[in-house]
Amino acid sequence: MEESSNFIFDIIDEDLRDDPNLKIHTRFPPEPNGYLHIGSAKAIMINFDTAKKYGGLFNLRYDDTNPTKEDVEYVDSILEDIQWLIGEKPNGGIFYGSDYFPLCFEYAVKLIKEGKAYVCDLSKEDVIEYKGTDRAEASRVSPYRDRSVEENLDLFYRMKNGEFPEGSHTLRAKIDPTSPNTYLRDPIIYRIKYCHHHRQGDEWCIYPMYDFAHPIQDATEGITHSLCSLEFENHRPLYEWVVNNIGFEKKPKQREFARLNVTNTVMSKRYLRYLVENGIVDGWDDPRLPTIHALRRRGYTPTSIMTFVRNAGISKSDNLVDIRMLEACIRDELNETAPRRVCVVNPVKVVIDNLPKDFEENFELPNHPQHPEMGTRSVCFTKELYIDADDFSEVPPPKFFRMKPEGEVRLMGAYIVRCNEVEHNEDGSVKVIHCTADLESGNGNPADGRKIKGTIHWVSAKYAEDVTVKLYDKLFTLENMADAETDAEGHALYNNYLNPDSLITAEHAKAEPSLKNAKVGDRFQFVRTGYFCKDSKYENTFNRIVSLKDSFKA
Repeated sequence: MEESSNFIFDIIDEDLRDDPNLKIHTRFPPEPNGYLHIGSAKAIMINFDTAKKYGGLFNLRYDDTNPTKEDVEYVDSILEDIQWLIGEKPNGGIFYGSDYFPLCFEYAVKLIKEGKAYVCDLSKEDVIEYKGTDRAEASRVSPYRDRSVEENLDLFYRMKNGEFPEGSHTLRAKIDPTSPNTYLRDPIIYRIKYCHHHRQGDEWCIYPMYDFAHPIQDATEGITHSLCSLEFENHRPLYEWVVNNIGFEKKPKQREFARLNVTNTVMSKRYLRYLVENGIVDGWDDPRLPTIHALRRRGYTPTSIMTFVRNAGISKSDNLVDIRMLEACIRDELNETAPRRVCVVNPVKVVIDNLPKDFEENFELPNHPQHPEMGTRSVCFTKELYIDADDFSEVPPPKFFRMKPEGEVRLMGAYIVRCNEVEHNEDGSVKVIHCTADLESGNGNPADGRKIKGTIHWVSAKYAEDVTVKLYDKLFTLENMADAETDAEGHALYNNYLNPDSLITAEHAKAEPSLKNAKVGDRFQFVRTGYFCKDSKYENTFNRIVSLKDSFKA
């Protein structure tokens, strides 16, 4: 883990100077209404790294206070992704916001009794209208603000008992209708919802708002530093109001950091759900999505993701991080660790005319040229082979050193061959390339000293495995999706920027037979092609994680 400082560590260092016995305790509080994404990884990293640096505790707490959007599927996926990312269960424990419902209710009653909360009959729309959006203009006071404590208690208990229709009453904190911070203008802290909760069943029909429940949960669990994204900065005074007015002795400290924004990517859970539910992508784990499940399926490692979010840095200023930085992290890792294999993505047949029909010869290819300790594997050279169609040109451009008529090229790890003749299909495409092999060359240099500039990969047609290769690219064509056009209501028109070439599928690629034994999640470098991972959803399918090279420099 990197030990470089950041403003969060500076805050904690100062707190520890004031209280050397302070036990640092952080948490990650996801709402189980979707799958975690790369932006979530940043929040996990900040809270996990902070706790680890100071020998403290790190909690996972599900923010399951809004039952209309939550699902057990998301609950399970979140824990799975976090454990995969950090390599362990959260050492502070796993908690559920809904388990605090009785406590939140108790504290709400306390506020009512102290004259700090009241039941309001205004509709949701009227509350918004009364509150206003202009920081300089005070909100209109609710006509129900001065109800007596007795009346408020009676109404609140009746809300809890299900005597009122949904939306007819709310409980609001009595703070300051004139505050320039609109979040302090008597915010709603409880609302009525008649729906089944994935954990609490039908026990409750009133639910606390996040801004009320979250500080209670933090303080109860002993969280010292509630680290959250910058969008909650204006919520901080309300967070502190709840903590102070409930009277917690040990007060958690909320501090905010900038969210992670990545080029050519959208992280809105609402829009990601739209893509999934409308079949635009292949589920929440579609390798083009920024979800952790998708990155896992594509072949990214926990190390590469955590390295990326750490390298992206921690600040209080929004910035846009190039997705190629993430690609560089996995490329650097796999360059060192991924065994090499041969796969011809766009195959065309080559026949070696000067070999007998049943000719077979084994050549040893290194599993990793820079790491001989990874050993070798045997590949069989036969009369009929496959090469990639891009490695042949009948009318080659200048400095084309691959296969061409009357030209020689090295078949990687094996013989030098000369192209003599080409058979074509009816549509003019190449059907078969006929060559002769220099059988004296073996896998070494020609005996006469001539120079062969090109080397191409190949597989035996007799022993090749038929596989599907999926070539993934960026899902969106626009670099900064914050610049997307909007409709008349201000909704971003993300669909206008969907990349039609974000997935290219090669259904009959030809792979060396050793790939038949690949397990789900195994990662390889397909030589001269890119880094690939055995897919978890479809049989005999390999997903491109990232290309071999890129010009990006951090």
